[in-house]
Amino acid sequence: MAKLKTIKAVAKRVRVTKTGKVMKKKAGRDHYNSRETGKVTRNKRKPTVLSESHAKNVKRFINA
Repeated sequence: MAKLKTIKAVAKRVRVTKTGKVMKKKAGRDHYNSRETGKVTRNKRKPTVLSESHAKNVKRFINA
């Protein structure tokens, strides 16, 4: 079986940590943020960990 090509759209959106966790940025940061509370804005700054089931597929897409 041939090697799978990396799906670049996925590779640009996630990163894999040293321990194998898949991190992504939170959604909804583009505009309309002035209406949100400071707590929501602060929480959107932090990356979040993908669930194991999603991470398994993502790792397959990016050949990690």
